[in-house]
Amino acid sequence: MTAPETGSLRTGAPRAPHAPGQLPVVAVVALGGGLGAAARYAAALWWPTRSGGFPWATFWVNVTGCAVIGVFLVLVTEAVSAHRLVRPFFGTGVLGGFTTFSTYAVDIRALFGAGSAATALAYLAATLSAALFAVWLAATATRRALSWRRR
Repeated sequence: MTAPETGSLRTGAPRAPHAPGQLPVVAVVALGGGLGAAARYAAALWWPTRSGGFPWATFWVNVTGCAVIGVFLVLVTEAVSAHRLVRPFFGTGVLGGFTTFSTYAVDIRALFGAGSAATALAYLAATLSAALFAVWLAATATRRALSWRRR
């Protein structure tokens, strides 16, 4: 059996060697993630949540981030030919660092812990619904705008 350091933990099969072209991808994801996380942190400072209150900053960060990714992915997959590092930098890095579904989960747990079950359930449902709707609406609107532009 292969040691975990040199094989896949799932199958024990040897890992594929690292592609030399991956370092720039990792670097731009890290850079973008830092920028996105800093923007999210700024939003949380600007709009703090009181104990037991609805986490509006996290809610709007996630909904806005989902809308932006809806626009972005349509543009880079259907409208423009982007450099190979644009999608990892902005999509995975910036928007992955900006949106915060881990904080969403922590917020829900904290609301339940504070005895605010109704707020926790409202936040759970509202964030999920609004985020999915935002990405769908943004992608649909971008596709329509592109089709009107092409006419």
